[in-house]
Amino acid sequence: CKILKIIFTFNLLKLKCVHILQRMNGCEWDDETEEINGFNQYGYDGEDFLSLDLQTLTWITPKPQAIITKLRWDAEKPRLNYNKNFYIHECPGLLKKYVHYRRNLLQTAVLPSVSLLQKSSSSPVSCHATGFYPDRAVMFWRKDGEELHEGVDLGEILSNNDGTFQTSVDLNVSSVTPEDWERYHCVFHEDIIIKLNKTIIKTNLVNNKTHIDLPIIIAAFVLVLIIIVAIGIVAYKKKKGKKLK
Repeated sequence: CKILKIIFTFNLLKLKCVHILQRMNGCEWDDETEEINGFNQYGYDGEDFLSLDLQTLTWITPKPQAIITKLRWDAEKPRLNYNKNFYIHECPGLLKKYVHYRRNLLQTAVLPSVSLLQKSSSSPVSCHATGFYPDRAVMFWRKDGEELHEGVDLGEILSNNDGTFQTSVDLNVSSVTPEDWERYHCVFHEDIIIKLNKTIIKTNLVNNKTHIDLPIIIAAFVLVLIIIVAIGIVAYKKKKGKKLK
């Protein structure tokens, strides 16, 4: 957007009354033409009531009921001069400062943390980058210094909760021999390069095994519990039968 704005608004609602007074004030700055516009407006019950003309430093009103207020405010020269200075100089200055901060933030690159992930020994190896900013990422696999296109699956860029971003690129290693692994590298913007190395791959094989064994452990526990209960019932019946004799 070429025109940037700062707008201050407030609503006043008097209890036990049906009338509403509204105010909207702020400034606009066109960063191409450098044109600046300030505004200070009042509304009453949803209709225009009073607005400040910064060129003539007078209040304008379409309502006869506001004439008394207009005349009184027109006579307050220090207040009019303060408004002119604020909406023509101070407010645009704040707006330009915030825009400057925002642009600096957008131009500051934050490098990610990059790691290799693999779900199982037969799964593709995923090169995962997270924590980078802005949301532009050139990430790829290469072999012997040449970028790979076959057997590679590039993921989409996703946002993190902290305002940074993450993405990943998968490499199909099913046909890669162990001797050739060191010929492959994951590259992020030519700033971060990670060699394909089994020793640094994070995997959830252990977790998968735990998930598989857990139902077996539970079933075994239930079976043992049933056996214990059955033995207890048999022992109780035998003991009760001896007493009857």
